[in-house]
Amino acid sequence: MLFDERPKERREDLFDREAELAAIMDNINRPLLVLSGVRRIGKTSLLLVALNELGHDYILIDARELKANYGRRDLYSLLSKALSSRLSRLADVLKGVRGVNIMGNYVEISWRGRDYISLAELFDALNRRRLIVAIDEAQRLRGPMGAELREALAHAYDYDRNLTFVLTGSEVGLLHELIGVDDPSSPLYGRYYHEVQLGRFSEDQSAEFLRRGFEEVGLKVSEEVIDEMVRLFDGIPGWLTFAGNQYLAARSLEEVRERAIGVALRELENLVEEKSRASPSAGRRYRLALKCIAEDRNSWSSLKRCVEEGEGVTISSSVLNNVLRTLERLSIVKDYEFLDPVYKEATRRLR
Repeated sequence: MLFDERPKERREDLFDREAELAAIMDNINRPLLVLSGVRRIGKTSLLLVALNELGHDYILIDARELKANYGRRDLYSLLSKALSSRLSRLADVLKGVRGVNIMGNYVEISWRGRDYISLAELFDALNRRRLIVAIDEAQRLRGPMGAELREALAHAYDYDRNLTFVLTGSEVGLLHELIGVDDPSSPLYGRYYHEVQLGRFSEDQSAEFLRRGFEEVGLKVSEEVIDEMVRLFDGIPGWLTFAGNQYLAARSLEEVRERAIGVALRELENLVEEKSRASPSAGRRYRLALKCIAEDRNSWSSLKRCVEEGEGVTISSSVLNNVLRTLERLSIVKDYEFLDPVYKEATRRLR
């Protein structure tokens, strides 16, 4: 069903992503694919449908479970979970691999000590069979283990010809930084990867998505309601799905709008809180920069003046540039505009 809030897994439940799905299918024999797009654009659904359509063995690693300061144990626990979920298909590949033990229906991986197995060695072991290694929200792997991961990916790119890595990311700039193909210091520098970018639905596609979704649940909704949802949520499938479900529950467009803004506001508050933990002044500047952009301060000079007026101090251009570049790498803003109108409205309520 189109309004199922969980990621789609079947082609028939995936609305109008035939071109993107075909691009994955046509390029799946390359070493590295990237699926990118803003939050709630449908990357996980597209990935799951592709994995099921391809018919290859795969493991799916959900990097959203990692905290910002994750360590080796956290990463290896995530790998263990992914391998354990596919153990019935991969047991013969993993048996006898040093540092990997199968205990019932769980895969143990040694992350230190005498039997420690490196990421590159683990990928070499998985290379015994044609396998897709999919990492959802892969930009979360930046940090303490990022360099080792890049080394392992570069090794697998060159030597593990049975493996294809598919990385998805909502924070597109951070995902590109993780891969590092444009960074001369990265082992993946200069390597080709095929990127599938997921765009927004057009107004017509958004309206058709909503009509079909409401038809599936047997609710007749006026064109006025559909048109307003299309305007509010700007072609982002996850928000359209959210809107459909909320309208089923509340029958109120205003309540749909308020609940969506509340979700976005919590995410922005988490971002400001995270920056504040590093430095109270940093959190304050991120909040001010967001609010100034929401006020349509759409040039460098007007943004800088707005932040300085809000803080009451002069701010160096390099400090503000770092804030702006981070917001762009997080795919929150681009060219002084919010990429998601719901986040723009939520920002106006930041305190």
